[in-house]
Amino acid sequence: MRDVTSAKLLRNHSQTSARLPPRGLPGLDPAWSRLVRVPDADGVDRAWHLLDNGAPADHGTVLCVHGNPTWSYLWRRLLADAPPGWRVVAPDQLGMGWSERTAPRTLAQRVTDLGRLTDALGITGPVVTLGHDWGGAISLGWAATHQALLRGVVLTNTAVHQPEGTYGPVLIRLTRVPGLRDLVCVRTPAFVWAASGLSRPRLNAEVRAGFAAPYATAASRAAVGDFVADIPFDADHPSREPLEEIAQATGQLHVPVLLLWGPRDPVFGEAHLDDLRRRLPQALLHRYERAAHLVTEDAPEYAEAIAGWLADLDTLPSAGPTARADVRPSLLHARLAARAEDHAPAIVEVGRPPVSWDLFDRRVREIAAGLAAVGVGPGRRVALLVPPSLELTVAVHAVWRAGAVVVLADRGLGLGGMGRALRGASIHHVIATGPGLAAARAMRLPGSRIVAGTLVGSLRRVLGAQHTLADLARLGRDGPAPCGPVVDDECAVVFTSGATGPAKGVVYRHRQVEAQLALIRATYELRDDDRIVAAFAPFSLLGPALGVGSAVPDMDVTSPGTLTAGALADAVAAIEASVVFASPASLRSVLATEPALSPTQRSALSRVRLLMSAGAPVSAELLRSVRAVLPAAEAHTPYGMTEVLPVTDISLPQIEAAGAGDGVCVGNPLPGVQVRVSPLSVSGAADQPLTAAPGTAGEVCVRAAHVKQTYDALWATQRASARDLGWHRTGDVGHLDRQGRLWIEGRLQHVLTTPAGVVTPVGVEQRVEALAEVGSAAVVGIGPAGTQQPVVVVVPVAPAPRTAPRVAATPLADRVRAAAQVPLAAVLVARELPVDIRHASKVDRTVVAAWAERTLAGSR
Repeated sequence: MRDVTSAKLLRNHSQTSARLPPRGLPGLDPAWSRLVRVPDADGVDRAWHLLDNGAPADHGTVLCVHGNPTWSYLWRRLLADAPPGWRVVAPDQLGMGWSERTAPRTLAQRVTDLGRLTDALGITGPVVTLGHDWGGAISLGWAATHQALLRGVVLTNTAVHQPEGTYGPVLIRLTRVPGLRDLVCVRTPAFVWAASGLSRPRLNAEVRAGFAAPYATAASRAAVGDFVADIPFDADHPSREPLEEIAQATGQLHVPVLLLWGPRDPVFGEAHLDDLRRRLPQALLHRYERAAHLVTEDAPEYAEAIAGWLADLDTLPSAGPTARADVRPSLLHARLAARAEDHAPAIVEVGRPPVSWDLFDRRVREIAAGLAAVGVGPGRRVALLVPPSLELTVAVHAVWRAGAVVVLADRGLGLGGMGRALRGASIHHVIATGPGLAAARAMRLPGSRIVAGTLVGSLRRVLGAQHTLADLARLGRDGPAPCGPVVDDECAVVFTSGATGPAKGVVYRHRQVEAQLALIRATYELRDDDRIVAAFAPFSLLGPALGVGSAVPDMDVTSPGTLTAGALADAVAAIEASVVFASPASLRSVLATEPALSPTQRSALSRVRLLMSAGAPVSAELLRSVRAVLPAAEAHTPYGMTEVLPVTDISLPQIEAAGAGDGVCVGNPLPGVQVRVSPLSVSGAADQPLTAAPGTAGEVCVRAAHVKQTYDALWATQRASARDLGWHRTGDVGHLDRQGRLWIEGRLQHVLTTPAGVVTPVGVEQRVEALAEVGSAAVVGIGPAGTQQPVVVVVPVAPAPRTAPRVAATPLADRVRAAAQVPLAAVLVARELPVDIRHASKVDRTVVAAWAERTLAGSR
């Protein structure tokens, strides 16, 4: 809708007048543009440009406020995709965008200006404000003075206060240098272009030009410099008091709040986000891990997230968390406490004396009391940068007993990935070894530091360590026991492996971990006299909570391929283990080193009664081969994921009885676990009602008492995964057969959408891998969605020379095509497939697809 009368009145004004944007800007519908005249804060008639979708405000109005140096173009995706019943109004602030140029305006004036504009537009509520950059403070100022109209608040990378110990965004402070602001912000377009350059990945040239379009001349950029000058870093700045009033009023807003954040922002960082969360404890948060300052550009899906939030508005909290619903004491330590007088080994590390149950329990209680004495208690999050060891197990259980929350991120994420994960988890404390403390410093982690192990005094000071676990044990020896957690308290934030995208923090409460442990004990008939060797990182921590003794073999638990048959045998012998838990990659390494076993080591391994292997699909061939190492062990492979484990279980005889099929048979759901699928549409989306109909391929959905509580700081992801009430969408694709067994066919994001219909990858890969000359295979789709062509990438058993052609020779290609049973566009040969670090088994088909596309395009 366009105000033609206003356009005629202003058409012949100078460059300081309001104007309509040029046509042809990407994503901008000219029909949204309007020019309106409204008295400003000083009563002077001013001309505004705004974007307005013109929709009936049956549910309300979203009032969008941009910052500096952007304009209402920032909100074009929300204008295009606004949910029905919501009017979206996005003005260009006075002096900015295509609105009239004015004398410098202060924060207070801009808040008043916005209020007079909404009055003139007849916006009577309900209103949801949406602000970015310094538009966030202005939108909150409007919200504070229009609370009768206010229905909700959405904020993207912004701030209302400069947190203590921080000095403001470096990029902004640099522009405050005398003479530099005028040069960078006004006389040249450097600041304008630098702002759009903060996007990750970099915006295309047309969009960057769209953002810069209103600021083509020095005169049109005057307000860009004025805006920077109005940022109140100094106590005597004229806008300091109004900003402080807005900050104080923000904490009094009792409406639903959504924070959409780009963590790679060099302007507004974690301290600004933490400040907003303290002021708005009811806020739901979604972090777009790959996004920087321009969240709306880096994460176009923000518009979908806002639409979902608006749909849920009536059910969202308008105040901070309420009292805990269930205050029964957690029983997570019940089995450990029951063995507090037991002198049998609880933890064994090869090469170190065993630790008995009574000593382990006493150590945990002392450190827990010490932790509580130094402020590590309920709700406090503790990052653990300690390799799998006795120290890690003690620390985890002490943190739990103190009522705090453990935060665990896989070293396989790399320093950058771990840093992003842990900073995003809002941790309060770090327990780490010396190298872990150095890593914490490199990752810029917040929180107090506690040393696990020993560290010389000079290094302690350099690395900022206030305590050691030994110090805390002494402190807690005579101190009062902490109250301990209740079942509804948070227990852990465990990060996924990052094999299918940025690592996600998975939040568990005590009741969910208790349910998980009870299910594991019951499923595998674990007894107090069982002892487990855990060569799989998650299980290396759970022995004490399961009430069974445990040992970690001499290996890097975060690198499965480092486990040898000898190391496994030595760990089994050290604790007289009856159970082994190892990933498929670990088992392959054990088999490769099996010939080196001594008769004594083979004897120890022959006494193992149960083998569990999980983390990736486990083939019957691998489990059969393991009999050479563990001849008496009943082989089981539980299926699950970080969000819920276990879901199903299957033994080797059951795998053999199921036979070949379209995917990997992972068995029947365990007691108390329900499994359904959401059928796939022709577009590859899992958007159909849940069903248990046999043979129907779809996204696997699970309901059980031990499903995670939520994703941490990923509100939109959690909403999508839990959109079927009570069910968790796993992202895996599969089907149920007539016996109720679940077959896994791949990941939802790896489904191929071909002209003939959808193709799931795992069944095709299995048929190709059955060929004698193929070691492994990956099936990917090349081309646009809906017209994708299947391509198979094979890794031959005999490694191909680096100089060998990437296109398979005709005889191999013909055999692969025959085995695949789907039309293939090409068969390619690679030396290896990219896999994740944690499991060394999950193929990254997205990377394979990109490589295949480049190869077929002739790239070297």
